Amino acid sequence: MKKLLSLYRRCAKSESAFWHVLLRSLFIKLIYRKLFFLHQNVTIKGIKNIETNGKLEVGINYVGFIHKSDKTYLNINGKLKFKSSYSIGRGCRFDIGKDAVVSIGSGGYINSNTNLIIMHNLTIGDNCIISWNCQFLDDDFHEIRYDNKKSLDNSIIIGNNVWIGCGAQIYKGAVIPDGCVVASNSVVRGRFTAENAIIGGNPARIIKDDITWC
Repeated sequence: MKKLLSLYRRCAKSESAFWHVLLRSLFIKLIYRKLFFLHQNVTIKGIKNIETNGKLEVGINYVGFIHKSDKTYLNINGKLKFKSSYSIGRGCRFDIGKDAVVSIGSGGYINSNTNLIIMHNLTIGDNCIISWNCQFLDDDFHEIRYDNKKSLDNSIIIGNNVWIGCGAQIYKGAVIPDGCVVASNSVVRGRFTAENAIIGGNPARIIKDDITWC
């Protein structure tokens, strides 16, 4: 009863339709054996391709600048894996290609209006905070040819305890080590190796070493 009351209060605060959230959750539990709590304007294509060891909440947490009519769309043709319970903000767009895998660790969350367009691989570690209006893109969708072009791994790898600020754009081949902070509106390409650093700018570079954040 306490869990239902808590869910009701959260739905009321975030302008989520409580009975819709609850009944849809029961339906998904019955059909897919998954524990999902979804705002009424959440659409998921490929729900069977989502793996989680806990509950998944999409769009039901309160964020002051998000409207109740904002739509969330998750198009999961590949695999979307959660290590434990997780929260995705309202207004997000996920497009995960047929052969792609997105793996997300325990703790942390993805905030509103963030886009994941992943055709290869995205790994997000434990306790990572992804702010609003971020973009993760691991494919160009078109090819530019020239002599001596190097073949690079498109995978994006985010370490543990990473904070990615609002408006950041993370592109193919990016590696962000443990404990790092990506400054707002940064454009991250390439592989960083230094842990506990502030990464910022366009193109992004290390602008401060030996930092901590909470």
